[in-house]
Order: sequence, then structure tokens, then C-alpha cells
Amino acid sequence: MTAQTPLFSDVDNTTHAVDILYTQADERVAESPYHQHRKGQLVMPTCGSVTSRIKDAIWIVPPYSAVWIPGDVPHSNQLTPEGEGYMLFIEPDAADMPDQVCTLSVSPLIREILIALAARPQDYPADSPTARLVQVLLDELPTMPREQFDFPIPQEPRLNQIATALLTDPADRRTMAQWASAYAMSEKTLSRLVKQQTGLTFGNWRKQLHIVVALQQLTSGNPVQQVSEQLGYESVSAFITFFKKTLGRPPKQYMAAR
Repeated sequence: MTAQTPLFSDVDNTTHAVDILYTQADERVAESPYHQHRKGQLVMPTCGSVTSRIKDAIWIVPPYSAVWIPGDVPHSNQLTPEGEGYMLFIEPDAADMPDQVCTLSVSPLIREILIALAARPQDYPADSPTARLVQVLLDELPTMPREQFDFPIPQEPRLNQIATALLTDPADRRTMAQWASAYAMSEKTLSRLVKQQTGLTFGNWRKQLHIVVALQQLTSGNPVQQVSEQLGYESVSAFITFFKKTLGRPPKQYMAAR
């Protein structure tokens, strides 16, 4: 990824409560190396999607949602080809932000403030219009509702291998009993471990992966039928029913609203 100055490595050295960077991917999919910084980071794609690898989960964020990464949390971000977006770095305690990694729904007001601030010089006086706009942003950020666009990756070795296999082939339709047999454990043990490690049932864990992959593919412009096939659904209507039940709208309506 490329970004305007200040560089990512410099954000911890600035004295502002907020620093905002515009970032843009080139034609290749470029992933930043794992890193961390003292300030919290909000990543909001406006075109394409961003995949963040953080701790024990993968977070896939569509346009006008954002992933919040508290300070000192190791992470890596990857924009889809030709994607673009904004990265907001916030001083600890400057805003009442969550203390855990999460995805957030970005309001039109917050989106426009981010875009406006990114176009202004970051070295602004404390009594300037830019500083006052920053304060409005800090007041609005804690109001963003949470979303669920993450796929937990358990540390338990067998579950970690299952997660990797599902990420490699989301269309894999093996039952929980078949997965348990493949990794030499009972179905009951697999069910218990998934619940302990992710807080989800096995079925909901796999559905969570399907949602984040579907959003990533739809954001990249792939047609609904192609996404349905990639996820192993027997029909487009079955995929649309699943998507609507999970996110409240059919895929085309959901993406248009975003």
C-alpha cells in the first residue's frame, strides 16, 4: 500500500490527537508487514475492501465500514487491488473507543469528516477550524455501531488447521462429523472446542466465514452467482436467502445501500 505523508512509522511521534492518512493500493495485492503502534487505528476502505489480520482472527471490511485496532496490537492490513481508503490514528484516551478489536459501521457524517480532514495539512494549530473539526470527529466516533465481519482463527492446533482449510476452500461442505473424523476427535469434542475458542457453534463459525468472504467478493465486483458458486451453495436463491437472513437485505440491495 502507498500512503500520503506522514508515514505510518511516524504517527506515534506526532503531537496531534488525530492523524489521518489517505491510502491507495496498486494493481497488485500488497499486504503490510505485521506492525504495531502506540496510537489506536481506524481503517476505513472507500473502494474495494481491506483484510486485517489481527491476533487470532481475520477481519474483512467492506466500504464504509471500518476496523478498529486499539494501540499496541500487532496487525497487518491488505487492500484489494485498486482499493483505497483512510487510516485514522488516535491518541489513547482522546476518544472513548472500544478496548478490543472490532468492526464498526461508519456514518455518512464521520465518512465526510474523514475525507475532508485527510485533504488538509496535518500540522494544524490548536485553535484552527481543522482542530474544531477534529473535535467533532472525536465526539462522533464512539457512537459508531458495531458489526460482525470477522472470522476467528483458534489457536488450538486442530481447529487452526480446520480454519486454514476453510479459508483455502470456503465451499468445503463437509459436516461437523466429517471434520471431527478427519482430525481424530469426536463430534462432541469438536463442537465443544469451537464454542470455547470462538464463542460460536460450528455452523455459525462457518457461516461467519461465508459472510466475510461474500462481502469481500461482492465488494470486488464479482456477480452474486459467482460468489454463490465460490461458497458452495446449491443455488443462487439459497445463497441470497442466507445473506438476507444474516445481514437483513439481499446482496445487491445491501451493497447498493453501502
